[in-house]
Amino acid sequence: MPARKATANKTVVSSTDKPQHAFFPYARYTSVVGVHSSLVAFTALFLPQTSHLLWTAESTLADRPQSQFLDALTDSSVLTLAWIVAGLVVLQVWWAGWIRQWCFEYTSRGTSDEIKVDRYRFQRGRFTKLGRAAVFTSCVALLFHVIIILFGAPSASHLPHTFLLAIVLALLSAFVPAYALGFPTFSSDTSSLVTRLTWTRLFAELSPRNPIERALVYPAVGTLLGSWLGAFSIALDWDRPWQAWPLTPLFGGIAGYIVGSLTALFVSALMWLAEENVRMRQSEKQKTT
Repeated sequence: MPARKATANKTVVSSTDKPQHAFFPYARYTSVVGVHSSLVAFTALFLPQTSHLLWTAESTLADRPQSQFLDALTDSSVLTLAWIVAGLVVLQVWWAGWIRQWCFEYTSRGTSDEIKVDRYRFQRGRFTKLGRAAVFTSCVALLFHVIIILFGAPSASHLPHTFLLAIVLALLSAFVPAYALGFPTFSSDTSSLVTRLTWTRLFAELSPRNPIERALVYPAVGTLLGSWLGAFSIALDWDRPWQAWPLTPLFGGIAGYIVGSLTALFVSALMWLAEENVRMRQSEKQKTT
């Protein structure tokens, strides 16, 4: 019997890795998604309030009065973006660790000793993967910066605002998949080819096949779609403080990310219940025959 080959990229999730009824920790997934979504909302709405706690700033928008809560978000868009980026860096590293762990649990197979060896290799490579995911996310942020300008963002002014928005979008859409799956490269080895095909299927064809892939695809799509929809309010002739660039695309993207995360949870739960119902019927049918 040929020896079992340990794959270099154990975290790539494919529909052929496990049968559809493979184990997935739905209870843990539900609780972590709830905590993560709540913390993302807290980071977006309350972490920027720290600026008003550290120092008192007089609002320059006396002609457009609004609540103190909104003042902390609109007085300085750069500070608001900086606080949100700082919070999301911590949250996304934590969340990506969970997703990567679930990838391993979902794809691991073999004897207990083989799984222990794979787990050791999996744990040993996490810091290297974290650094590579950070580099990839930075490249995606630069790409998003260019795309946002091409979509009509100010090109001669507000460059820090636009780049910080691009960082937020990259953290929400690209960092977790890059850490959990590995990022696509142009290498010709088998592992790189599988990773490229997985990214193509997930983010070009939008065809997730299991709960982990939905947890990666739905929030990323929600982030980009929410940010794009949020930009429409800037064109409205209301002249409100919260319409300053790039607050509405920023909060639209964050709202889209939260909705995408909860949608992935809801869809995965429904599919799991449907599969459980089918298995129960098949079991009852086998008992009667």
